[in-house]
Amino acid sequence: MSTPEERITELGLELPEVVTPLASYVPTARTGSLVYTAGQVPLVKGEIAVTGKVGAEVSAEVAAEQARICALNCVAALKAEVGELSRVVRIVKVVGFVASAPDFYGQPQVVNGASDLLGEVFGDAGKHARSAVGVAVLPRNVPVEVELIAEVS
Repeated sequence: MSTPEERITELGLELPEVVTPLASYVPTARTGSLVYTAGQVPLVKGEIAVTGKVGAEVSAEVAAEQARICALNCVAALKAEVGELSRVVRIVKVVGFVASAPDFYGQPQVVNGASDLLGEVFGDAGKHARSAVGVAVLPRNVPVEVELIAEVS
């Protein structure tokens, strides 16, 4: 059985540096066996490639790819907190926020981008409860933001 880090490599991905907080917060907070990540936006090497509202300037498919990037940023923050991703017992909860045009109702499909990545990286331990929430606007006009709660050993 491969480790989560090996699966990330097998997927052709690379864990990014932990995103520097955009305001007054920390990337993770740990209490007991739970690690909460701050909301992660789709930054790649410090840059935002896609802005706008899903269902207007951004397609649901592109937004799902951006949610995948957000989840990878969450995983990077998680690894920075616990050292090795094999210490993740399970991903407990994911919350995805989707900046949505007024007539867009596909938030769950967008957040599937994040959920699918977590399943690919953690296998059964990546199965989680989830909320997919449409919002008016997100920081820096990004289309999606993702946060998670993980149980760790």
